[in-house]
Amino acid sequence: MSFSKPESATNHRHHDVVIIGAGAGGIATASSLLKRQGDLDIAVIDPSETHDYQPGWTMVGGGVFSAESTRRTAESVIPKGCCWYKASAEFVQPNTQTVLLSDGCSVGYRRLVIAPGLVLNWGAVEGLEATLGQHGVTSNYRYDLAPYTWSLVQELEKGSAVFVQPPMPIKCAGAPQKAMYLSADHWHRNRRLYNIDVTYRSAGKVLFGVEDYVPELQRYIDRYGINLCFEERLLSVDGPNRVAKFLKTTLDGQREIYVSFDMLHVVPPQCAPSFIEESGLANSEGWLDLDSETLQHKRFPAIFGLGDASGTPNSKTMAAVRKQAPVVAQNVVHSLHDLPLTAAYLGYGSCPLTVERGRIVLAEFGYGGTLQPSFPKWINDGTKATRMAWFLKAKQLPWLYWNGMLKGREWMAAPATREA
Repeated sequence: MSFSKPESATNHRHHDVVIIGAGAGGIATASSLLKRQGDLDIAVIDPSETHDYQPGWTMVGGGVFSAESTRRTAESVIPKGCCWYKASAEFVQPNTQTVLLSDGCSVGYRRLVIAPGLVLNWGAVEGLEATLGQHGVTSNYRYDLAPYTWSLVQELEKGSAVFVQPPMPIKCAGAPQKAMYLSADHWHRNRRLYNIDVTYRSAGKVLFGVEDYVPELQRYIDRYGINLCFEERLLSVDGPNRVAKFLKTTLDGQREIYVSFDMLHVVPPQCAPSFIEESGLANSEGWLDLDSETLQHKRFPAIFGLGDASGTPNSKTMAAVRKQAPVVAQNVVHSLHDLPLTAAYLGYGSCPLTVERGRIVLAEFGYGGTLQPSFPKWINDGTKATRMAWFLKAKQLPWLYWNGMLKGREWMAAPATREA
């Protein structure tokens, strides 16, 4: 696609590395780049004034964290010396190595790192946006709604609680289950669960995509008496009447079903930002078209990417970004110096499934569902619910995020070496 709006670029600057996105991927990569080459001229493009530790929102919805503890100013996490453009990236012209911004400026780059996160498409579900945050409709996928989840959990004494899983891919695919388990555990501890009908309605066909973790998760499904409903996609929500409509797929075809609820936890369908496809950078599914090992764009070698907008076949989690950022940083530096790309990403992702308050199933896996545990089984068996994994999630990971990952400290995240 040609560069459609060059005439609107009233101001132009140029940098060694331009990073689109000041989330986990963008900031971690900027810091890791500077650790490797401190004199790099780096620019970060992002309009947001705040930076969120999004994995903490599950814990907010479960009454473990406060929402405020998961948020800091963007200024406080952007590495010193980086140039910050408080605007959105609207278009990338790879042939001229230029990014057009929403404020009319254009930014040139020697290397571009694309880490904008993904788009939560709330509007894809009819009636959902109008009722979020009221009528018992909530989602831990938004900073302002996670506290409402906890309020609903505390208030519900009887009735129907429905937890929705949309079609894949989504970020943190286990998040709907995490919300459900923590809610059910609270009701169980307060002797209300026998009066509450808990249902998990998933567009998918299985409880979890990596089979090794299913037996332990099923044990908690049975413990809480949760009803499992697969191949059901949420179509619409009528908040005032507390009714949700699903499209159910069976061997006989598809039919619409209506489900009443007192509490509805929703996760919206998700997609990559539109500028990726509009700039000709997407794969056939609309995600950033990257080499799954080097994280370099398949068609434009000056472009790299990571995070939730990527089309690599890994789980979209912060843990994946933690492993991806050092790979991108090392390969970008090598690319700038015309050296071979030596760092490899092996698809690592982690999903700490909060099956009860105090225990977590720490699912860790790479490409193809291959298990990639960080610890030997005698320290932590990831296929079982353990207190050690809860301690890691509740106490250690937030500190490591703010003080390690975002600072370019690659503890237990050193890049793998590419095979010759």
